[in-house]
Amino acid sequence: MTDKRAADAYLFGQVLGTHSFLLKDGFLKPDEYSEIGEQYFLPGGETGMAATVLDSLGASVRIAGTWIGTEVAPMLQSFYTGKNVDLSPLKMDWEDRGVMDYVVIAGLVRSPMGRFQTLFSTGERWWNVPREEDIAGCRAASIDPFFGAESDLAAQICVRHGIPYVTIDATHDSYLHRNAAVNVVSRECTSAHYADLSAEAVMELMQKEAGGLTILTQGGGEMLYGRKGEELRRMRPFDVEVKSTLGAGDTYKAGCVYGLLRGMQDEELVRFASACSAIAISRFPLPLHPPKMEEVERLLAS
Repeated sequence: MTDKRAADAYLFGQVLGTHSFLLKDGFLKPDEYSEIGEQYFLPGGETGMAATVLDSLGASVRIAGTWIGTEVAPMLQSFYTGKNVDLSPLKMDWEDRGVMDYVVIAGLVRSPMGRFQTLFSTGERWWNVPREEDIAGCRAASIDPFFGAESDLAAQICVRHGIPYVTIDATHDSYLHRNAAVNVVSRECTSAHYADLSAEAVMELMQKEAGGLTILTQGGGEMLYGRKGEELRRMRPFDVEVKSTLGAGDTYKAGCVYGLLRGMQDEELVRFASACSAIAISRFPLPLHPPKMEEVERLLAS
């Protein structure tokens, strides 16, 4: 897809090549052999995975973010051929293999590995600067918070053009949170930034500063959600058999973006995103088997 007017959603953030390994007999144990059941090299990252899911749901997307190097670029270009995913904002000629991660998975447990601390510690930018022409005309967006000033710039452009955006794990005092249509806050975020607070206390803090909807996810536990000045609401996730949790949060984010595109009300959006995520964790690898709309509708009807 190359038509700049055609994208429903603009996604800004991590676009990676993910090496994933699904183990046969439980998670790794020190000094013990583990048998690999399945392994793949496929698009990953919070933005890469969300793009795949949104395309599967029938939305066209444009992605920007991480520079793409010599090893990752051919895989991405091949994977997205024929899909409604516009890669044109990505820098594809980075003189590096590209940003990759390695994820070992066994059911509910996974361990990602990479070199992100090293990359971020260089002080050099290895991601795109958001461009107005890539964002204007889209009807919704998602913005990952990892790229500092550039993440804020993407949000500022969205605000300027009246484009609602979804973000993830943005803290209560950030520009991204205060101006987001939806902020999805994970247990990983609350553990890192609000370890001394209960989930309800985190939500109270978030709701006071929110311009839109805040959703706090807790893995298999109930989701909390609400807006500024509103009563806190709760919802249980769908019960499915878990094969891999890789991409669950990214799929949830994609479901929220789709909800914005369809003008869903809060409860409908939270439930839709939860159904998308439930389908995602029931299969592996997710990029080859993303949720389809008929599957989501079937689960919602159940």
